Order: sequence, then structure tokens, then C-alpha cells
Amino acid sequence: MQTDLDLHPDGDGFVARLTPHAAGAMHEALSHVGRGGASDACLTVLLGTDRAAVGELMERLHGPHTEPLELRFTLRELHTLLSALTNAPTQFVSPEGIFFQEPFFIRLGFYRQNFDALARAIANAVSHALDVNS
Repeated sequence: MQTDLDLHPDGDGFVARLTPHAAGAMHEALSHVGRGGASDACLTVLLGTDRAAVGELMERLHGPHTEPLELRFTLRELHTLLSALTNAPTQFVSPEGIFFQEPFFIRLGFYRQNFDALARAIANAVSHALDVNS
């Protein structure tokens, strides 16, 4: 999966050019972490936002997409996406610290390294966009 992220400042936010797979991975991460049982307080700790904001992001990322798409995100939304990508894998770790790759892949449709690379791409793209414009 291509995980490079093209991100450009746009007023108080950023415009991201996402591949269909990147949009799908972000949607799945949000879907898994924000699933029904978590309270708004828990989501605030996990993702930095509430259920309504998670739902709005999921709606914008929902596919299927066959072509790259451009979406506008605030810094808070980028934080939420990065948090979902990094938190989802932690929910597939045993009490002994063993990561369960197969259940992760079955539930989310991506490998953990895809989520890790995409989270890293978000952090790098934001850092680069902010450095270029300061």
C-alpha cells in the first residue's frame, strides 16, 4: 500500500491527497477504535475527539474509492486520524504483549505495517507542511 501523503496548508487546515487504500485504512481505523461501546470520554482519551467528530470523519472517508481523493482536514482531525491508526493495533495485543496479526488483518483488512506507515506519513507530512510555511 502506498503510504506517502501529499498535504498542503489551506487556511487553518490542510488539504490531503489520499489514495483509495489510505482513505480505506483511515476509515477502518476510525471504525474500529470508535465502535459503539466506547463513551465520548473514552474516545476523547483515545482519539482526542468525540463520537460525532469520528462519525463525520468516517463519512468523509467512506468509499469505495477508485481514484485518489482530496480532503480537507484540521490539525485536530489529523491528530484523530493518527491516533486511530496507532491505537487500533493496540486492541489486538494479548495481556502477555503478543500482537495478533491475523485477527487484526481479518477485522481491519490491512496489515499493521500499513497502519504504522500511514501514521508516520501523517506526522511527516504535517511536519513538512508546517516547516515549509514557517
